Amino acid sequence: MENDLGSMLRQRLALAEYSGATDGATHLPADRLRPSAVLIPLLARQSGMNMLLTRRSDHLREHAGQVSFPGGRMEATDRSPEETALREAHEEIGLSPHHVQLLGRLMPYHTTSGYLIHPWIGLIEDPPTFRPSPVEVAEIFEVPLAFLLEPGNYRRETVTGGGQARHVHAIPYRGYRIWGATAAIIHQFHRLVRGE
Repeated sequence: MENDLGSMLRQRLALAEYSGATDGATHLPADRLRPSAVLIPLLARQSGMNMLLTRRSDHLREHAGQVSFPGGRMEATDRSPEETALREAHEEIGLSPHHVQLLGRLMPYHTTSGYLIHPWIGLIEDPPTFRPSPVEVAEIFEVPLAFLLEPGNYRRETVTGGGQARHVHAIPYRGYRIWGATAAIIHQFHRLVRGE
């Protein structure tokens, strides 16, 4: 199952031609967006495949307490977005890059807060013990892939910010509220797996 999923994702990601296309919406021109990257960790467990997510620390300046993927801004020393995703995953959850088999990337996502996120999918066939950075990560949790591939588990919510209402994806899961850019990236992953 895990090898089949990894092969299927690799094939579909190789065929996906984004040609500079992006998902999401922003009020900023592309040259003012801050490049960043996230890792979408897929964990092969005996019970099936899970997706790893984090809950950000409550004291952070941006997106405090929100559910997210391991990731962050590209640094000057990062040679590529995938290097950023792997570096950030190592810093935030203690995931060594040699545990990750990168399968490819999803379409970059513009956030309303001014980031251009490059989402990279990584397969972890022998998940290690994760160590959350107390500075950045309050909690690490996993969601079964079967749950995320069920269309009925997705919602559309209206949020208001800066005097403007906007519609966002949301995925409620066991007391967690997965929403915004994270839910939109998961929804893009969902469409890829389902061949939409």
